[in-house]
Amino acid sequence: MHPAQEARPRARSPFVAAVLSLIFPGLGHAYAGAYHRALGFAAAPILLLALALGVVIRANQTDLIGLILTPWVLPGISVLNLLALLYRLAAIIDSYRVTAFLNAVAVSGGGRLGRPRIVFNPLSIGGLLAVILVMTGGHAVVARYDLVGMDFLGDRCVFLSNATTDAECEDPSSGPSGSALPTLPPDPGESVEPSQSEPPVQGSALPNATIPPWDGNERLNILLIGSDQRPKEGTYNTDTLIVVSIDPTTKQVAMFSLPRDVVDVPLPAGPLRNAYAGGVFPKKINSLFTSVRSRPDLVSGTNRTRGYNGLKAVLGQLYDLDIKYFVEVNFDGFKKVVDAMGGVTINVQIPVVDESYPSDTGRLARVFIPTGIQHMTGAEALVYARSRHSGQGDFDRAARQQRVLTSLREQADIASLIPRIPELLAAVKATVKTDIPQGELAKLAGLAGSVDTKNIRSYVFAPPPYGSAPTGDRRGYVVIPNVPRIRAAVANAFKSDPALEATRETLGEEGASIWILNGSGETGHATDIAGYLEYYGLTASAPRQVPDKRPTKTQIVVYNGAEASLTSTIEFLEKALKAKVVLKNDPAARVDIVVTTARSTPNLVAPSGP
Repeated sequence: MHPAQEARPRARSPFVAAVLSLIFPGLGHAYAGAYHRALGFAAAPILLLALALGVVIRANQTDLIGLILTPWVLPGISVLNLLALLYRLAAIIDSYRVTAFLNAVAVSGGGRLGRPRIVFNPLSIGGLLAVILVMTGGHAVVARYDLVGMDFLGDRCVFLSNATTDAECEDPSSGPSGSALPTLPPDPGESVEPSQSEPPVQGSALPNATIPPWDGNERLNILLIGSDQRPKEGTYNTDTLIVVSIDPTTKQVAMFSLPRDVVDVPLPAGPLRNAYAGGVFPKKINSLFTSVRSRPDLVSGTNRTRGYNGLKAVLGQLYDLDIKYFVEVNFDGFKKVVDAMGGVTINVQIPVVDESYPSDTGRLARVFIPTGIQHMTGAEALVYARSRHSGQGDFDRAARQQRVLTSLREQADIASLIPRIPELLAAVKATVKTDIPQGELAKLAGLAGSVDTKNIRSYVFAPPPYGSAPTGDRRGYVVIPNVPRIRAAVANAFKSDPALEATRETLGEEGASIWILNGSGETGHATDIAGYLEYYGLTASAPRQVPDKRPTKTQIVVYNGAEASLTSTIEFLEKALKAKVVLKNDPAARVDIVVTTARSTPNLVAPSGP
């Protein structure tokens, strides 16, 4: 009798082995039964994945962003991606070949029936090529993201330096020679500012200065600029100016907004101050950029950087701060950035009603944004941030701009942004300019991630209480800054009581005008009370006018229906002066409220602190 023939082992599919190696190197070899080879291919990826997983578990989103922004990381990812591609390619092909070989060995009875003959099925080879194509496509996506990131971070027209010139970057906002540009036409109903000749040349060009990098310990100040650029009209106005100040020790953040119509801003010592009478910039602050960008005798830098250097120097002088860097976003590009992020959700606290918003068509449009949680597109967020004929004008507008920025910061989620990275970086590249060195980005990202955006102290230096808006000024509608008060607010931004600042903001928004008349007979009594009210954000003065009759108790008279819009002011006055208001109609009244003191009026004096 013949012995029973042994059953032939079931053949393994080389295609399946290739697919398993696509999932993870070594799986295909284990499937084929080549366990030692499987361990050899899987060891290195397992170690790398364990290392990466440890980093991800220990790091938060900001740490990961900071790591990506480290100068050597993106080039390192490019090299690592290429090596991983070659390694996985070798694992896939080797698992396919080993499986086919082991099948041939099994067919030949371990070599007893002759030399193993490896047979490659054309359909199976087609599957192998498909697996390789899929694997290569994944690495190509990573390579694309990596190249987009390196292209962005290496763009000298986004990350400017004092060596960047117009010849390197075509600037649609500048003329052929980089000459100063005309300012944006005023909004409808606003008086036109008369033309003012620029000061004569002060001397030879100033040498370029190198900005010392932030040391990581001192208070960091960054100027955020929102610019209205209209190349066809030849305009370039910096309508939004917000200085973000961060204390790296306490992680506190303050935002200082300066209205675009502020004039007579003090200038820093040197040629710039010498060029203008009185040492102040007589025009609106939003035109400073175009006034100095082609004046190498006034500000150091090139035509590409000089306007930003001038803004940093002048606002630094106003706030008594060292403004280290700037970040500029033009308004048209802002819409693209917000859209690339999927929009922004904003808590609209005060409804926006604007009957004369200048639309992109050149016509005036009506804008209404109700209160509540609103998800906005880029165009809608821009309207919300720019409308200036609603609420308290520039005061309200600056507060809305700060709210948009904080909302974008809070909603920036790296997981949701990964699919949008090419679109987002393309929008940012066409929109943003900054002089933050690439080598500092990782450090700044780490600082930004450590601050509490829920506890940002916001200041809007609009009248009142930080200035006045006189009528009849030859320059049209302007704001005259109260420089000492602005500097005191900046200096004490991280020292003051948040409740006090909230009271000041509330009372300042209502904008009541108050007279204090001295009916007590005590010298300086009315002046002291006026100073006390000014300390809390009210606009109060003590004219020398003496009441016809000295009252026996404090009188607070509110004129001509002003009580409807001054509820917080009235409540504050009644509590501070321990008296009830009296309502009165008098067309001749020149202010909203008149307080007449008496001997029983409390002696209120402004504290000496912030």
